[in-house]
Amino acid sequence: MKQEINKIDMVFDDIIGQQSAISILQSAIYKSHIAPAYLFSGPDGVGRRLTALRFLEGVLNNGQVDLRNRRRLERCNHPDLLWVEPTYKHQGRLITKSNADKEGIVKKGPPQVRLEQIRAVTQFLAKQPSECKRGMVVIEYVDAMPESVANALLKTLEEPGHGLIILISTSPERLLQTISSRCQKIMFGRLGSKLLKEVLLRVDKTNKISSLISNSEQPELMALSGGSPGGLIKNIGIWEALPKDLMMRLDALPQASLEALSLARDLTEALQSEQQLWLIDWLEYHLWFSTQDDRPIRRLETLRKHLLSYVQPRLAWEMAFLELRDFV
Repeated sequence: MKQEINKIDMVFDDIIGQQSAISILQSAIYKSHIAPAYLFSGPDGVGRRLTALRFLEGVLNNGQVDLRNRRRLERCNHPDLLWVEPTYKHQGRLITKSNADKEGIVKKGPPQVRLEQIRAVTQFLAKQPSECKRGMVVIEYVDAMPESVANALLKTLEEPGHGLIILISTSPERLLQTISSRCQKIMFGRLGSKLLKEVLLRVDKTNKISSLISNSEQPELMALSGGSPGGLIKNIGIWEALPKDLMMRLDALPQASLEALSLARDLTEALQSEQQLWLIDWLEYHLWFSTQDDRPIRRLETLRKHLLSYVQPRLAWEMAFLELRDFV
């Protein structure tokens, strides 16, 4: 028995933290008690997607590692796997966010899981699997769907056949209660700083591990990431893309009026709107750590509202910097 459990441990070996979630899934594989539907919930970037992949690998191979199936699952080209992501509608076709970014498509509103995709799930599960005992479906950001689409998903969950469905959600409270009640719930939590660093040490795609570890010491980036390794890596990437001279000037906000106006001008010329909104988040933590005063945060929230309301960005930053002088 211990040998079998160790094999299952190996399947989940690259999942850091999330021991409670892993234990439940290990037990399900070992006892062959696989539920028809699971709800993986928790913040972005804490391992829900990777855990889903490893769980499916374990289900396919009785808890043992199978590198061939692992590659096929990771590439979403296993014949018995359907992976669903929220999409945009563009020129009569559905396109995922990552593909929209690659193609430079201007997007209005957030992507959604759409009725056509849920119908495809139903058709997929109605077919006989090619290699496995069950068809496998993963739906990411399942809370990003209109009510009509959620009702269609509910019908599929009511009659999943021999399918295995994994729903991945950041906001499970937004799901229909009837959907949640038909899933076994697997909770994923935020990670502490030690585990965050351990995740970073395993990320070697950019060959900037030393830089990642160094920058992760910054309290603002750690706080912004909220215990999410994926969030931390994303925030470090944003930080590294910002002009270094500009960030040095923001470290201690200017007191002289001309310097404040100059900083607002340079900032809005150098940064895109999304970077400016991210910078507001960074400044809120930066000023809180240095002043422990919530007044600068309230003023920065006003700045955020102005930018989102399409107030001229340079004017909005000028007003904010001039007023922040009274608090720092």
